[in-house]
Amino acid sequence: MKLALRMSLFLAGCAIILLGLNVALGGFETLGWQGDGRFFAITDHELFAIRDNHIRFIAGVWMTVGMLMMVGAAILRQMRTVLLSLIAMIFVGGLMRLSSADADLLSSSDIAPSLIGELVLFPLLGLWIIFATKDEAGA
Repeated sequence: MKLALRMSLFLAGCAIILLGLNVALGGFETLGWQGDGRFFAITDHELFAIRDNHIRFIAGVWMTVGMLMMVGAAILRQMRTVLLSLIAMIFVGGLMRLSSADADLLSSSDIAPSLIGELVLFPLLGLWIIFATKDEAGA
């Protein structure tokens, strides 16, 4: 049971790192790993460069979430609180998607899988961590 949990954490970490690299190395325009196509025109190059730099930073933070998940797969007991905190961060991020208030977008095949992962699958992963480490929580 713990092996499956560790594998799930490791794979989730790998996926998060790949998603982060797509934006960290490609900026707003991304490297195209989630689909290709231009989706905006730059009208203010200086402002774009500033915002693009900020989004690369956020992608680096996201990559670190993935790295910590991978470390947590190796040392589950020691990383329990960190992992649960990361899962809470991901859940809150999913809740923030709802602020777009665009039901068509949120239910689209481009967003719904991520939203389901953030609001359902990651909380379930958190419960799995809680139950798998409950005897070790105070240790």
